[in-house]
Parts: sequence; C-alpha cells; structure tokens
Amino acid sequence: MKSYKIGIIKGDGIGPEIIDEAIKVLDAISVKQGFNLKYEEMLLGGAAIDETGVPLPDETIQGVKKCDAVLFGAIGGPKWDKLERHLRPETGLLGLRKEMGTFANLRPAMVYDELVNASSLKPEVIKGVDIMVVRELTGGIYFGQPRAIEEDRAYNTMVYTREEVERIAVVAFEIAMKRNKRICSVDKANVLEVSHFWRDIVEEVAKNYPEVELSHMYVDNAAMQLIRAPKQFDVILTGNIFGDILSDAASMLSGSIGLLPSASTGKGVGLFEPIHGSAPDIAGQGIANPLATISSASMMLRYALGESKAADKIDEAIKRALSEGYRTGDIGDYDAKEICTCSQMGDIIADYASR
Repeated sequence: MKSYKIGIIKGDGIGPEIIDEAIKVLDAISVKQGFNLKYEEMLLGGAAIDETGVPLPDETIQGVKKCDAVLFGAIGGPKWDKLERHLRPETGLLGLRKEMGTFANLRPAMVYDELVNASSLKPEVIKGVDIMVVRELTGGIYFGQPRAIEEDRAYNTMVYTREEVERIAVVAFEIAMKRNKRICSVDKANVLEVSHFWRDIVEEVAKNYPEVELSHMYVDNAAMQLIRAPKQFDVILTGNIFGDILSDAASMLSGSIGLLPSASTGKGVGLFEPIHGSAPDIAGQGIANPLATISSASMMLRYALGESKAADKIDEAIKRALSEGYRTGDIGDYDAKEICTCSQMGDIIADYASR
C-alpha cells in the first residue's frame, strides 16, 4: 500500500474547522482507493506567534521539507494586526512559500451549474466558466529589493529574473496543453519595463509549444474582461501582484470565495490551500464553508501525489452534494434543499467520495 506524509497547517480563525473536514474526506477516499496518509501537524501564523513568538518557526520549515505535500487552512486576524511587519502572520506565509520553493500558484475559477445564480453576474455570462490562473508567487514587487519606508516616502521594487519568468511560463504552457491550449499572459508592458521583459520571455517560451495559442493583455483590461466576458479565458499567466488581484476577482465569478481552492507548487513540496482568509468573525461557529479546502485536498492528490482517481472522486462528490441541494450558509440562498454546518458538509462529501 502506498503511503504519503502530509503536513497539516490549520492556522487561525476558521482554519482548524475547514482542515478537519478536508482530513475527514481524505481519510474516506484513501481507504476507498487503497493508499495511506500520515499527518504531521505544524504551526504557522497567529497560532505560531502565540506559542513560539514567531509566525514561522524553524520546526515548521524543516518539517514541511520532509513531507510529500502540505495542506494549509488560513492565517491572520485582528489579534495580530498591530504587530511589526516581520512578526505578522502573513509574513510567515510568505516566508514559508519562499522556503518551500513554491513559485507557481494555481488558482482555478470555475462556476458550478448548480450555483450559476449565486454570482452577481448574469447566468449567461458565467455559465460554463472554467479558468486557471497561473500566478508567479515568489518574485515581483512583494519580494523585490530595495524596499523601504522613509520619512517622506516609501518604495517597493518590482524585479523579475529571466529564470523566474521562464519557469512560471513553462508551468502555464504545460497546464494549457492539458486544457484548451490557450494562454493569455497579463502584464502592463505599455508602462513597465519589467512587464516588457516578461512579455518577451513568455513569447520565447511559447515557441516550444506551437499548439498553444498565446495572447497578451494589459492588466487593467484583463480585470474588465474577467467581468465582461470571462469565458474568453482558459489559462491566465501573470506575475505576483497582478495575479493576487486578478485571481481574487476571478474567484467571485463563482459566487462565493468559499468554493475555490489553490495549489502552490514548484521545486519541492507543494502547498495546497483555500483562497479565502481566516474569517475570524465566524470562527468557532461551525458555519464555515469547507468546500474550498476539500477541493484543495483534491488538488493535492492530483498534483502532488499523483492520485488522480481519488481526486476525481472528491470532485464528483462535491458536484453531487451541490446538485442534491446541500449548501452551507454562504450559498444557502441558491436552490438549497438543506443548509449544512461545516461538519455536516464534510460528512456528506466524505460519504459520497467513498462510495
């Protein structure tokens, strides 16, 4: 029997609740599909600050490197907002991504037919939307040097190297080859030298993938087009800050940020997490939507462990639960047969996945 070691980072807010439901589903599907999952829990973010005084303990850095994959919940909350930047939960997450070498952030944005009315956009605009945003994760303005806050000004520097652009472009083209073979590379090449550099290198990489149709779009137009006509996109390739913004915008096509997963992959161990935050206002109430985290577990099985059949079963279970009218409160206004707690939704998905 195959066995995998999974790092578990529950984090803050609703993180522990949603991770528990994902583990429930993973346990069910691993039994059904005949493989074993061993979990090791680690600290990150506010929970780590409270216990160790830092947002990213050395034990977590060393621990994740010994895992086959890491499943992560969410971090942050008002309790830690006033700390110095280097001690804040978000700094711990950025540091972890850097340590893990996870330079590619994969964010699917799909619209379930059962929830086509949940979006603020017209059903005819979003029905059938299935987009993959490929965001560069460890370069760009978030990590560029120099950076400083001075008395009368502050600055950050957007920097990309050839290697950074080439490797994220390869990831996007490889994904496009398995989808509809279309990539839209998003930049701001009309005003930013770094974006002009980005565009030139993406076009070089494209020569190795003649079957893939490559287009370019400025980020402001891309934001508009995501709302105007999202079905024109298949794979969106973009840098760190543009990807951060566009992937959140794309996520709302689905109607709830509680539905969509993400994967951060690269040189070593992959990190899999829902795209929403820690939602401290609803933590502990049992009303969080675990579907994004369960979908992230599915992505982990598919992209990190090679257990595609198990991932398919989880995806099918989610669709079945939605088609039968099971909803958490955030999507409860849309053809709901039953409003479920976080735990109840996990039970339903685990049951369906294991049949």
